[in-house]
Amino acid sequence: MGILLRKAIEKKRNFLINKLINEGVYKKNDVHLFELTLTDLEEEYIKIRKMEEKESYSDDDSPCLTIHHFS
Repeated sequence: MGILLRKAIEKKRNFLINKLINEGVYKKNDVHLFELTLTDLEEEYIKIRKMEEKESYSDDDSPCLTIHHFS
């Protein structure tokens, strides 16, 4: 594997680890984040994002888009 590709993967792993830590996630199934593969980190990050989206769009909330009718 080329040096540039290896650095890019490590940079993305660090980015995802930092994002997950900021969300309060430190382990997945008793495995520390730094031990996970890039794919595992991406899957966990996507799962967290989806949970955040669901929380921000609860059934009681109205959508952000407001339609104005002008006469």
